[in-house]
Amino acid sequence: MADTSDIKNGLCIERNNDLFQVVDFQHVKPGKGPAFVRTKLKSLTSGKVLQETFSSGHKINTARIERRPHQYLYNDDTGFHFMNNESFEQVNIPETLISAPQFMKEGQEVDILFHAETETPLTCELPPFVDMEITYTEPGVKGDTATNTLKEAETETGAIVRVPLFINTGERIKVDTRTGEYSERVKS
Repeated sequence: MADTSDIKNGLCIERNNDLFQVVDFQHVKPGKGPAFVRTKLKSLTSGKVLQETFSSGHKINTARIERRPHQYLYNDDTGFHFMNNESFEQVNIPETLISAPQFMKEGQEVDILFHAETETPLTCELPPFVDMEITYTEPGVKGDTATNTLKEAETETGAIVRVPLFINTGERIKVDTRTGEYSERVKS
């Protein structure tokens, strides 16, 4: 059991029979009236973000969450299969719990958040940036560089990413998995 003075970004709390992670918080001490904490909470089960205000000193139930490194193996009709890097146990996770499944390659390292008491997987997070090879894109037109226009390109996993005109088929790019956008060309 904790109170509002323990709230920080990343803290997981139990509220309304659901697990929430604190995305943002602000301690407010108005000139008149008691202090309070304004928070943005993200549900770990549904992904919804909601705003909640707690009065100062309010008791909250914290949940113990563990982040464990796993390696992506394969996916089939039952879900995505991962292997724990330390114990070599395999876990099956549905696609809805994965942050960016379109950018996952076999053998890729990911972090899976587990609820420590129930040992249930909550979310699967990819690294912030992944290297992808472009398997198909239209060739850029020479001299068409006056504006920073983008074209569609297909990556090795089948995901479509908008890239600058100078990117060609066979090149490697870095993709931001949080937004799904092109970041930079990977130098070989």
